[in-house]
Amino acid sequence: MSELLLLACVLLSWIITCQSGPWRPCTDLLPLDLLSRVLPVSGMAQDGIRMVQSRGARGFQFSGSPQLFSFPASQLFINCIFFPAEFSIVVTLKIPQMAPEKSEYIFTLMEGDSDEPLLGLRLSQNKFHFLQKGHGSRKRITFKAVGLDDNRWHTVVLAVTGRYTILTVDCGTPLELELERPFPDNLDTTGSTFFIASRRRWNGLLSGLIRQLVLLPGSDATSQICPSSEPQLSALSVPQALLHLPIKPSSTDLPLHPYEAEVRVTAGVIPPCGHSEEGQLWFNPLKRGLFLCDGITWLNMLQVKEKLDYVEDHQDLFTNSETFDIEVFHITSVGLFMATANRDSNIGSGIYKWTDGRFERYQNISTYDAQAWQYFTVGKKKFLVVANCRGKGAGDQEQSVIYKWSSRKLKFIRYQTLNTHSARDWEAFNIQDETFLAVANHRQGERNHNIDSVIYKWNPVTQFFEVNQTIPTTGAYDWEFFTIGPYYFLAVANTFNGRSTVIDSTIYIWLGGMFQPYQFITTFGAIDWEMFQIENRVFLAVANSQMLTEEGTILYSINSTIYELSMKSQTFIKFQEIETNSALDWEYFTVGDDKFLVVANSYDGNSYSLNSVIYRWQGYEGFIPVHRLSTNGCRDWEYFNTTDGSYLIYSSARAALSKVLKLRTI
Repeated sequence: MSELLLLACVLLSWIITCQSGPWRPCTDLLPLDLLSRVLPVSGMAQDGIRMVQSRGARGFQFSGSPQLFSFPASQLFINCIFFPAEFSIVVTLKIPQMAPEKSEYIFTLMEGDSDEPLLGLRLSQNKFHFLQKGHGSRKRITFKAVGLDDNRWHTVVLAVTGRYTILTVDCGTPLELELERPFPDNLDTTGSTFFIASRRRWNGLLSGLIRQLVLLPGSDATSQICPSSEPQLSALSVPQALLHLPIKPSSTDLPLHPYEAEVRVTAGVIPPCGHSEEGQLWFNPLKRGLFLCDGITWLNMLQVKEKLDYVEDHQDLFTNSETFDIEVFHITSVGLFMATANRDSNIGSGIYKWTDGRFERYQNISTYDAQAWQYFTVGKKKFLVVANCRGKGAGDQEQSVIYKWSSRKLKFIRYQTLNTHSARDWEAFNIQDETFLAVANHRQGERNHNIDSVIYKWNPVTQFFEVNQTIPTTGAYDWEFFTIGPYYFLAVANTFNGRSTVIDSTIYIWLGGMFQPYQFITTFGAIDWEMFQIENRVFLAVANSQMLTEEGTILYSINSTIYELSMKSQTFIKFQEIETNSALDWEYFTVGDDKFLVVANSYDGNSYSLNSVIYRWQGYEGFIPVHRLSTNGCRDWEYFNTTDGSYLIYSSARAALSKVLKLRTI
């Protein structure tokens, strides 16, 4: 009788099971977004959680009570009480460098009131730990040398199947560890609770950002997210709140999640702004401004506008001899430098480095009546080219020299020699990823000023500059390269044709793989062109040095002219004339929202001790004089910035003394 009763019970159980439908797993076999389950309800803000954007991606930072960011396991395991025997966990996080003794938790599954987790992920310095309880004991599986605490985004997949635990970081090579026993298929989750970014206690709270935390029952998620174009941000299921910026329904409502961006604080050197920095904030204490990276450039969000108050003497720089040109340049990770083009061939020219707020002598280079320096780069190579006006000996061919920066010796070494003719200037520029060098050949011999200037192009195969084009010039003194939209221009300052300084200087345009004449402008002993833009207006300023007619009349106090590009005629037309005294250089610079031009006045026919003038842009009025600076045979002006502020430096063609002036602002 008892046997019949037992058989009836078995049959009844079978009937009930068949009628209730097929077997189902404990939870859905779809990705389960653990992170979204602890986020605030739509339309509400919550203390202790912030949305932070860093390195172009957004994540959540937890700082509140761990109890706020927990949920019962029964929300996930709806069909039974057991944790899946095979599963994978996907987490995207950004963790700052951790101290050797510190541990932080990504998540834990805590059993009732117990202080030990049933399951969890923990981080320590350069290590990743998988915690589990099974077969009556607790175990820790440790992956070493994973390098997750480097303050960068990483996506990690931990897959558990049978006796194996597999870790994949950023879609890289999987790391596999074998368990002593297979992961249990009867891990009871009754009464247990998931804690995100903690183990229920404040101690061990995750200090970094979490962007994604997903449990995928039954399979390895690696094949679903890899390969990826952005393996550090591979996504399986990212909360919607992190995909777009929070929206304020009205001016009085708070956003769904408090939002902030990573902030950098630097002075002087502008940090990079690209895709990986998109959304970052940069505070510059020097400019007293807050800037936002849009993925391309730094946008001004909030800045105290500086105003130029006055100019003060900062440093007397004694040079090898009279200085015809100054080139200020910066070498990454090395510092700020200045090269002086000095007249005396016996001593050569100097290179100076900015040290403790002053230029100090750094290197000396043999030059021969040097007229100009130009610093430029080709890929990662750094070069400095000098325009030598004379040969090494009497009657020798003049040669200009390109020097290459040696990162091992930390100085410039001779790289390439080019034949030039009384060279006055070099201009380096790039067109469609190709690098060019243009030399202004002034004259051949003592009388022939009507000669060719040369444009060289870098040959990536030979790793040298080669002749690309020759252009007829007339006593050429300066080249100025500039772009307007998709067009490339090169302007030459022609000075003297052998009889007169009243001649045409030429603007060339790049067409068909070469420069062709675009516009001719009459100039008067032109020494320098300076191109600048004010909003969408394009200007060219010429420094006229003297008016020498064919009749022999010579004037030094003449007008230099600022031209503006007319969109209607598509030519440069006269905008403003400024009286100058044998002007040799223009330098454009800005302070706050104000725009300035400073001119190098060198000689008025009687004296070299003259005032050079700073002019400020006044819109409809053009440029007006605001500061007069005492100079002696002023030849060149350069503007530069350091962490200490903004400066002007001028060189003298009459004395072995250059002066550094500091711009004081309010």
